[in-house]
Amino acid sequence: MNLEDVNKGIVGHKKLMRVGRGTGSGKGKTAGRGGKGQTARAGYKALSIFQGGATPLVRRIPKRGFTNSFALRVAAVNVSDLEELFDAGSSVGPADFEAKHLVRYRYDVVKVLGNGNLTKKLKVSAHRFSQSAKEKIEKAGGEVTILPGRTPVAEKRQAAKSK
Repeated sequence: MNLEDVNKGIVGHKKLMRVGRGTGSGKGKTAGRGGKGQTARAGYKALSIFQGGATPLVRRIPKRGFTNSFALRVAAVNVSDLEELFDAGSSVGPADFEAKHLVRYRYDVVKVLGNGNLTKKLKVSAHRFSQSAKEKIEKAGGEVTILPGRTPVAEKRQAAKSK
C-alpha cells in the first residue's frame, strides 16, 4: 500500500465556484440564478408560505376554535405519585413536585387529585385539592395546606359583581 492510495479522493480545500465570469466558466451570464424575475435579483427573500402571488394555503383555510388566554394552567399531581416518590413524615409542595419531575411545564397553580391510595403521613402544600385527595391525605394522618394562587378572571368578575 502506498501513501498515494490512502490520499486518493481526499481534497484539503475545494476552490469556490466564481459565478458571473463569462459564458465559458460554466456559471456565467445569469450566474446560476436562472432567467429574469424576482428570484434573480439580489436581496430576494420570500416568506415560507409564499405561493407565487396566490393567496397562501395558510390564509385560505378557515380558522376554528378558541384559546382562552385568561385560563389558568393547572398542573395535576395524583395521590399515587405522592405515595411512590415521597417518604413518610415529609412535607411536600410545588418545588418538591418539580424536583421529582411530577410537573414538567410552566403552570399557574398545582392541584392534587385523588387518583390512587395513600398510606404515608405527609404534609402536602398545593394551590388546590380535590375533595377525594383531601380526604385521603387526612385519613392517612397527613395535613393539607392550601397555598395562595392566581384567581381565575371569571371568579374575580363574580366577586366584583357581588359587592
